[in-house]
Order: sequence, then C-alpha cells, then structure tokens
Amino acid sequence: MDARTRLTQMRAVERLAARDASLFADPAVAADRLGWIGLPQHAADGASSLAAFGVDVAASGITDVVLLGMGGSSLAPLVLSRVFGHADGRPALHVLDTSSPQQVATLLPSIAPETTLVVVSSKSGTTIEPLSLAVVLRDWMEPALGDATDLHFVAVTDPGSQLEQHARTHGYSTAFLSPPDVGGRYAALTPFAMVPAALTGIDVSGLIAAAAGAEDLCRVESPDNPGAALAAWISDAYASGRDKLTLVVSEPYAAFGLWVEQLVAESTGKGGAGVLPVLEDAPGDPAAHGPDRMTFVLRTPDDAALASLASRLPAGEPVFESVIGDPSLLGAEFVSWEWAVALFSALNGIEPFDQPNVAEAKAATESILAGGTPEPAPDRIEVTAPDGGTAGLEALEPALAGVLAHAGDGSYLAVLSYLPDDPALSAPLREACAALGAAKAMVVTPELGPRYLHSTGQYHKGGPCTGLFVVITTGSPQDVAVPGKPYTLGVLNRAQASGDIAALRSHGRPVIHVSLPDPGVAHVEAVAHALRALAER
Repeated sequence: MDARTRLTQMRAVERLAARDASLFADPAVAADRLGWIGLPQHAADGASSLAAFGVDVAASGITDVVLLGMGGSSLAPLVLSRVFGHADGRPALHVLDTSSPQQVATLLPSIAPETTLVVVSSKSGTTIEPLSLAVVLRDWMEPALGDATDLHFVAVTDPGSQLEQHARTHGYSTAFLSPPDVGGRYAALTPFAMVPAALTGIDVSGLIAAAAGAEDLCRVESPDNPGAALAAWISDAYASGRDKLTLVVSEPYAAFGLWVEQLVAESTGKGGAGVLPVLEDAPGDPAAHGPDRMTFVLRTPDDAALASLASRLPAGEPVFESVIGDPSLLGAEFVSWEWAVALFSALNGIEPFDQPNVAEAKAATESILAGGTPEPAPDRIEVTAPDGGTAGLEALEPALAGVLAHAGDGSYLAVLSYLPDDPALSAPLREACAALGAAKAMVVTPELGPRYLHSTGQYHKGGPCTGLFVVITTGSPQDVAVPGKPYTLGVLNRAQASGDIAALRSHGRPVIHVSLPDPGVAHVEAVAHALRALAER
C-alpha cells in the first residue's frame, strides 16, 4: 500500500489539522508541540507591529543587527538573510550561530557598538552558545555605551524562560515572546525569524501570506495538498531503502537547504531510523548517487541546469521538484515541509518533536567544561584514529581508508569541522567531499560545528548506525574571553567537539579526530588533500 493511501486511511491530514497528538509515536510529547498548526494566521496578526518595530530601529541609527542563536533560533533567519539581504536604509544581519572565537574576533572590528543591535535568541533561555556570546558582546559594547548598553539588546524567547527574566531585569529594549508550543525547528513563522526579518526590511507580510496559502492547502485531504504529497513521496522512497534525501537548490535560494536539513534530521533521526538530508551544490552531482538516494529540487523557473537534473540521475531515483519565482514563496515552502515531516513521522512511527541525542551531546559538553580546561590544541596537525592511536597528518589518509574499507550499503561519511563560517575554509572541504563522494558513489557530507549539533547531530547518534565520522578541531590564536565564565570561546568550541566525539563513540560510531594548530587555510587544505587522495585511489 502506498504512503498516500495510508495517509488517507489514517485520516492523518484531518487529525493533524485538528492538532490530534495521538497521531504521533509519543502523544505526551506531541501534545505540547503542535502550535505551528495555524501559526500563519497568528503571525499575520503581528506583522504590522513587527514592521513598525523595524522602521523605528532603523530610524534610531542602527546599521547592524547581530543575531545570537542556534538551530531553530537561527537557521530560518540565516536563510532569509542570505536569500533577501537587507533593504536600503535597513541594518545588515550578522548571524552568530557559533562558538568560534575567530569568527567573533573577525566580526567585531567591522561593526560599531553605537550602531549595533544584538538579538539574543533562545527558546529555552539556557542555550550555552548565545548566552556566552551575549556576555562577550555586552563586554565589547559597554566601554562605548555605558549605561545605555542594555538598550542595544533584544531578546527572543519563550514566556517565563530565564532569558525573558534576564531581559526584564537588565533593561533590554524589548523581549519578544514566541508561542511555547512551537518547537525550534518549526519556528520559521514565529518571532525567532520574523523579528530579524522585520529589522532588515524583508516583506514579512508577503512571506506570511504565502505561508497561509500553503497551510490552507495542507489542511485539506486532496491531491493538491503539498505537505501530504511531499510526505508520501519521502515515505515511499524510504520504504524502498532510500534513506538519504538529497537537497539541490538554485543558487538564489541555496541557504534554504540548511533549514530543511535541521527539520528533517532532528525530527526523524531516532531509534535507529530516519532520513539523512544531504546538501548538494547546484547543479547536482549524479556520480555520487547510489541506491540509497532520493532527490528534492528547489529551483527558479530559469534554472535550466536543475530543470534537467532528473534526466541525469541514476535510473529509478525518485525526484520531487518545486519551482518558485518569487522569494516570498519560501513562506509556503516552510509550511509544506513542516507538514510533510510531521506526516512522514506519523507514517513511520517516529516521534518528530523531541531530540534526545542533542541533549546528550550538550550534557557531554557541560561535563567536559565542569571537569576543567580541555586539552589544548597541538602545535602540529594530529590525527586520532578510531582505535585511539594518535599520529601526525600522515596517519589521516590510512585512517580514512581503514574506516571506508568497512563501509557497507547505505554508509555515509560526515566531515564535522569546528571552524569559522568562512568560504575560504569551507570550500576546500566541500570540494574534497564532493570528489570523494563521486569516486565512491556514497554520501560524503561536510558539516559546520557547532551548528550541526542542533541539526544532523541528532541523526548521527540516533539514526541508523551507518555513519563514519571525521571531526576537525582547531587551536584559537584569536581566543575570546567569556566574562564571568571559567572558559573562553575557544575552550567552549573544543569542548563541544570533544563532547560530540564522546557521544558518537558511546553509540559505537567510528570517529577520526583531526586537531589543527590553528584555522589556517593551509591546514584545512592538508585535510582536504587527504580526502581527495582517497578519491583518486
């Protein structure tokens, strides 16, 4: 029986529209996480006041907005910023979803405290990265702003959180409260994304109108339901053994894949099951596709290369295509994907609204920080193999070859780098991963830490035991102190990597750890060279 028929028999669309938590694997969890149903109307009600807030902030002389957040608090704003940019006369948005001291140290000299607004975003109000960065930013601003410093801060959080209390106590200019029954990865139409969008002059009303139109379709059991169609397509492919969802997106919308990646991986990667999203640069790389792939294409109407991708993929690979000419229609894509992932999860007995292994990695990080300063970075490139043996860079290629020799059907290699979000550093790794994937006809996916911890990190530990991992860490020549804390950003960054390595190994995942003395391009190129060398074997 195909998935669309099963959805109809389950009355899944009707039940989801009615917020019926019994549709899901753990109704007790789902009952508190269905507020995204009907959210477009709620968002529309607040659109005009958000737009007015954005106008007032720009009129006050603010030229830069720094968003501090992770995962669901930062990915939708990051997507919208990269797709739309900022309107004339409106502030530029800088998203810091990182603990990289180099990235922070590079940003701060390029902006001025007097013309900067900081948005601290955390649903729980306790997320370590944005709270640590908020202390750093405050310390940077205070010498210039004095008692007015807190007026340059805005909070976005859940009602009653520690962050809301902190914002009220310390005199933040305002605190925006998000519906507490909307999980972070379903929060694209909440203040977490809409506040930064309004600040930068994005047409919030247009996004919301597109979202509302999509939700009207998703609520009805019909052939035109985009969420049900997407859910059934993913589920039918998954049932045939295809658990790698390739996302290939036209360049103007390329960042959208980052949001889908979190939604799919963090929602479905549990109990040894789930779908791994794979971001593939346009125009796609058919040579890397094995029998475990399905491909979703999001393209502009004039992208001829992506229009022909289906004809270049291996025979029989399922393809789903969405074509949008107006960027505001991303609002509809947000909603369609939210419904699709929820319905897919219902079909496959997966609870989509929790993330147990994300919490596991956080706990491991906190344990490392509590135990004292992690080992400093070495003065040369060091490689620690899965058996615990440590050697120099010359050991990387043999260690990788040894791990790949044990790869089976459906295996994937994830290269997890704790580096600044800098194209000069990411490009060599992305190119090497693409070359290796094409040579081995397998998924080789580069990920940026700690961002991935709140995204594919759930799938890495909770999904099928098919992952092979390379974790890249670096020393911190431009380290940044976190006032009031016993750790620096560099220490936090390395502790997060070490915590995830420990969590991966506790689940029996093979991990190679590559420690770089610093985040220089030459060191990253050396790692990329080892990956490319394997592709040439």
